Amino acid sequence: MQPTDQIHIHQAIVHKVGNMARGEKLTLSENKLTLNDELVRQLLVKYFLQHFNEHEQYKFTHHSSLGLNEVYTYCKHIFNDQNTFVAESRHIAQLLYQVSTHARIKEGELYVVHLQRLPFEQEEVDALILVKSESRNTFLKLLQHGKNLEIVAEEGLNMQKPDKACLIFKTAEADGYRVCIIDNTNKQQDAQYWLTDFLQLTPVADNYHHTNEVLSMCKQFVTEALPAQFDITKGQQIDIMHRSLDYFKENEHFDMQQFTQEVIAVPEMVDQFQEFKDNYEKARHVQFEDEFDIHLAAVKKQSKVFKSVLKLDKNFHIYIHGRRDLIERGYDETTGKHYYKVYFDEEA
Repeated sequence: MQPTDQIHIHQAIVHKVGNMARGEKLTLSENKLTLNDELVRQLLVKYFLQHFNEHEQYKFTHHSSLGLNEVYTYCKHIFNDQNTFVAESRHIAQLLYQVSTHARIKEGELYVVHLQRLPFEQEEVDALILVKSESRNTFLKLLQHGKNLEIVAEEGLNMQKPDKACLIFKTAEADGYRVCIIDNTNKQQDAQYWLTDFLQLTPVADNYHHTNEVLSMCKQFVTEALPAQFDITKGQQIDIMHRSLDYFKENEHFDMQQFTQEVIAVPEMVDQFQEFKDNYEKARHVQFEDEFDIHLAAVKKQSKVFKSVLKLDKNFHIYIHGRRDLIERGYDETTGKHYYKVYFDEEA
């Protein structure tokens, strides 16, 4: 996300949203926040904006018509007439309350924030932020009591990272706007109400999305499908994942046929990879492009989850960064244990 020093909050409001299934209340504010303290404004802007990944973009959608997506419609009204901000923010809170029925959903505050002239893809646009804050921090506060100082405990907003948030840019209106999201709680599939039930978002099918999805699919194929179908060691799995990642790091353009021939290579595994890809597309409701430009930000993100550690019982961890041909696996009948033999030139 862009630096937040020059970004100012135009208008903001907070509503309290409970879990309707547990009988918790919905409390709607009637007026906007005053935010007269400039320090508070700066802290909130940083809290609201600093953790979004601007490369990973979504858009509002609906199975019948985009205009039936309620959050999209409420945001559109605010963008077109800022005087509707309070009324539409209350509608947004009411909708969130209606979908807050899963057992894992916590009570929290919903912040609705209107920003103006927010930098986005070489231009400045209006934007709306929806933040659901569920986590609390306990902090100590010093109070003057006569001639002495006393310490009291108070509970307040966790400023480290929003629990759930979405940032809606006023661009591509006819295509559902451009939206970035955060969801740091309730990541289980049955509790992803923020993305699916409330916002009804779908990823924007751009180069970042294609790069991210193909790498995710490759990792799942190597770690789950290959061991189920072939006699393959952990070291061999790590080697294939390394070659997959290296392909994306060393090439500017992705070609599915070239990738399968160079990285998967073994004909039987190539056939299995194609079948896995087809099943992955159906299960995830995605469609892979045969060719696209590789997005380096997505490669960097996926690099963090492509493990290069070979864990042997609880005694040894071997970090493999390349040259799978210098690792030899065997079985010692005397000890009844497997072993790895590693060849190297120098010991650091």
